[in-house]
Amino acid sequence: ELVRAVIPSPAPERLEQALEDAILECVAKGLTGVHEMGVDLPTLAAYRRLVERGRFPFRNYVAVSGRKAWAEYRERGRETIGDRRVVVGALKLWLDGALGSRGAALHAPYCDDPTTRGLVLIPPDELERLLREAREAGFQACVHAIGDRANTLALDAMEKVGVTGRRHRVEHAQILTAADVPRFSRLGVIPSMQATHCTSDMRWAGERLGPDRLAGAYAWRSLLATGTIIAGGSDFPVEDANPFHGLYASVTRRPGDGGHEGWQPEERMTRDEAVRSFTCWNAWAAGQEAELGSLEAGKRADLVVLSDDVFTCDESRIKDVVPVLTMVGGAVVFTSEAGIAD
Repeated sequence: ELVRAVIPSPAPERLEQALEDAILECVAKGLTGVHEMGVDLPTLAAYRRLVERGRFPFRNYVAVSGRKAWAEYRERGRETIGDRRVVVGALKLWLDGALGSRGAALHAPYCDDPTTRGLVLIPPDELERLLREAREAGFQACVHAIGDRANTLALDAMEKVGVTGRRHRVEHAQILTAADVPRFSRLGVIPSMQATHCTSDMRWAGERLGPDRLAGAYAWRSLLATGTIIAGGSDFPVEDANPFHGLYASVTRRPGDGGHEGWQPEERMTRDEAVRSFTCWNAWAAGQEAELGSLEAGKRADLVVLSDDVFTCDESRIKDVVPVLTMVGGAVVFTSEAGIAD
């Protein structure tokens, strides 16, 4: 934060070019849209300018973050920019840090550093206040919680405030206690999880957590068994934006280099579940299931044509699938032969 406070903001032209470059990379990897967890006012202004100029061949479901952005949108309410290219409908909150840096908040100390249990970045009463504000303003709340203690605190606050039917989300939900696994389904809270975190962290997660806590690590099958859905993603730029890496990790729980038999394979997803987590379940997690997430008459023509069939190809090849064509709103925005369409 000390460094962030003195980094100058990019010029509007530079920010717009960076955003266009990022969008082009996304559509080339087979994404028709994203859920962006944490957007400030200058970035939203850049999105608005790009949409107005017809330079936004993408969809973005936005969760605002920061005091200034939330103060404005708490009063303004939800916003749609363009032909639903940008939908501002959520508030992003950071409850703890990351597992790798030992910032994820745990109930018990880290096994490889008994002096710490991680970081709690928002006091429980403040979290409850912000959840109430989101509810009153008609916004979805998306709470970053990685460690088991952070997830307990997030679910406790949501239960106390009352979130049934509001599709609030816990972003990451990486480490869970056995008691908290069924609470997502019971409360109607969506675990928004990134499969490649599992395959990136698997080599050292045991050192941080020890064997007893690993049962609740990246527990996709345990969560699905309770009747909840899982919203899938990548958390890029922490991981690669490529959704086929996520599908491969979901189905195999193996790293991309194939150098592992499969970590805690009992928690794997089926191919159908993995694809749903990146399509129709994600649409549901943003309240957009009536227009996005599946190929049906009456929905928007956001779709991809792929180099292979992710349902039937050899499991090892899922990660190597690439888009031949990407379409957003019925317009071709990428083809593998010609690159990005005009």
